[in-house]
Amino acid sequence: MRKLCAILLLTAGAASADPVGITKEMMSATVQTPDGPVEISRIQDPANAVTGEWALTSRPCPEFCIQPMTPAEGVTTVGELELIAFLQDPAAKVIDGRIRPEFEAGTIPGAISVPYTEAADRLGELGCVADFEGFECGEDVPAVALFCNGPWCGQSPTAARRMIEAGYPAEKIFYYRGGMQVWRALGLTVVPGS
Repeated sequence: MRKLCAILLLTAGAASADPVGITKEMMSATVQTPDGPVEISRIQDPANAVTGEWALTSRPCPEFCIQPMTPAEGVTTVGELELIAFLQDPAAKVIDGRIRPEFEAGTIPGAISVPYTEAADRLGELGCVADFEGFECGEDVPAVALFCNGPWCGQSPTAARRMIEAGYPAEKIFYYRGGMQVWRALGLTVVPGS
């Protein structure tokens, strides 16, 4: 009987636990992806923990060197809430700057894969026109938010610098420095890249 009471108390306690929201007012956010709408929310298990490679904190530099808050002059650094707003804005683009196998292993819903090695060459997909010295990017190009693996990952900062050198306006580039490591640490939705 004691065991049954203990189980019922534990079950009741788990059921009455406060929900894990994105903010106090926002439990989830729906974003459109090429595969249809995806709901971004946080994992509802308060005991959830980051494991595996995402839990590693101390890898050798180089190549795992802490990145600056701003990868280039004119670029704006954003957090998770701003990134979710970007994902919900049909005019904006969220770019996963990691190499393709990392994107395929798991990404932020609605992100498109533009590996940092290709970023400067794919500005035509963002409305820029190729010219002899790079690209001509008018004022109507979309705002883009770039991310990679986290504060120690140099892929999206490199992509931002290469895009600017090729002609993309720095003020249209936003940098989610937290990347996949912080996104996962917050228990936010991750989907396989396609």
